[in-house]
Amino acid sequence: MTIWDAISLLGGVGMFLYGMTIMSSGLKKAAGDQLRTILERVTTNRVAAVLIGIVVTMLIQSSSATDMMVIGFVNSGLMNLTQAIGVIMGANIGTTITAQITAFNLTALAPLMIFVGAIMHIFIKKPLVKHIGSIILGFGLLFVGIGLMKTSIVPLSDSQEFQNFLSTLSHPLVAVLFGIAFTALLQSSSSSVVIFQAFAVEGLLSYQQCVYLVIGAAIGSVAPNLLASLTTDRNGKRTALLNLYFNLFRAALLLVLITLFPAILQGIQALSPNDVARQVANTHTLFSIVAVLAALPLTGVIVKLAEHTIPLRDYEQRSMDEQKLVYLVNTERVVPAVAMKQAMLEVNRMGEMARENLTTSLTYFFDPSKEDLYTQVMEREKTIDYLDHAISDKLVTMRILQLSDPDIFRLSRMVRVVSNFERIGDHAENIIEFAERLKNAKAAISPAGMEELRTMADAVLETLSVSMQIFENEKFDLLSKAEALEQRVDDMQEQFIQNHIERLMTTACNPLSGVIFTDMCTDLERCSDQAINIATALYNPAKKKYRRIA
Repeated sequence: MTIWDAISLLGGVGMFLYGMTIMSSGLKKAAGDQLRTILERVTTNRVAAVLIGIVVTMLIQSSSATDMMVIGFVNSGLMNLTQAIGVIMGANIGTTITAQITAFNLTALAPLMIFVGAIMHIFIKKPLVKHIGSIILGFGLLFVGIGLMKTSIVPLSDSQEFQNFLSTLSHPLVAVLFGIAFTALLQSSSSSVVIFQAFAVEGLLSYQQCVYLVIGAAIGSVAPNLLASLTTDRNGKRTALLNLYFNLFRAALLLVLITLFPAILQGIQALSPNDVARQVANTHTLFSIVAVLAALPLTGVIVKLAEHTIPLRDYEQRSMDEQKLVYLVNTERVVPAVAMKQAMLEVNRMGEMARENLTTSLTYFFDPSKEDLYTQVMEREKTIDYLDHAISDKLVTMRILQLSDPDIFRLSRMVRVVSNFERIGDHAENIIEFAERLKNAKAAISPAGMEELRTMADAVLETLSVSMQIFENEKFDLLSKAEALEQRVDDMQEQFIQNHIERLMTTACNPLSGVIFTDMCTDLERCSDQAINIATALYNPAKKKYRRIA
């Protein structure tokens, strides 16, 4: 083998990988945001989650991309670990479609696919047609790369050094380890399996060697997920571990099965005799299906193992306990009056969380040394966002009940209050981010400015407390007090910003802390606005009057 043969082989691999990338990108763009929507709505039904994982991965031709989305969803609280493990298992089956496609010898048609794909992508302006063109172009480049690899590796059969290297892969353990390392390097199990296919077609690898390389490739495919999880929270890391543990279980199971029952491999070969490319593809697919069927009843165990590896902290356990509806359950089976009471209790529960988050974020802002408070606020914000959607959806479905006109009025207003509480949660998140910016920049608001912010924060918390009392108990005689408090906050914002401008003129504040001071005043004032919306939500001036309190 000459240096030019090696260069040609590397070029073939590069073209194949580039074709895979273009094809995958075109598929994702053609599918649009529907794939993300499908994943976001995955249910707790394990079988449905597996099927969704299969379909999404077949469409985008990348299990790593599917797994990355799953890690992102779990990290943001849109999906839990039980849902994630099902999608991950499905992705391991969906990714095998690549080897099935490349088992067809379409190298002769590759130039035509490149031409048609390039014409569609370059000269047609319609986005969907351009994306389909990218898919066809990617397919063409993929098969050209495979053809180039096959041509380049023919001289390798005459290389004694290469033959000696391949002989080491006859040992199952060595082959599995090489499959892990090679796939981790390529960061794609489908790509490595296709390359193993090409070597097998040229007679450089036996079918038995490919079997163990495929088993190793599944483990190596986890590498990009593990790397991506380094930038996520603890739940994101657990999601990557789910993938690793599943594929370790898969490797162990398959090694035991083919060792105890070698006839399994003979049966797979019999499905497509004299076609080693199809044999490798079928092995990849069937191994994945068998592993998923075996692991499906054990998903709870795999989830528990991931949680044991990265133990649940107190705030995480609390978040898990809170991210569910407590009162709004079985509303369709109770009388309307009881359902309305359940709705009120659930909304009030969310309100307490929003108030607690605002209080905690303010505590952290004035004392950033309490670092654990930052995590608490961010975790509770996920819960508030979850409750926002869950409660709103449940309230909307309650419209089918036989409600009176006053109850319909209350129901519609409760939907608004849920939104108000969610916005207060957003402001709490903003406030804690202001504290982080000051901390990272080693900047500080002047003592006078901090004192003003404390005064304003106390007034906002009082306004929110009174407003929630009015909403929960319908004590409309306190409305004038709430309005007076809210007006006080408005006056503070105007006065304190003016004071701040004067301090800037005397260089008592630096620009960064000055911007944060202004933003803090704005967020606090908006919290008081949300509080008044909550206080007046159930007040119907046509039905009730309230006495103003001086």
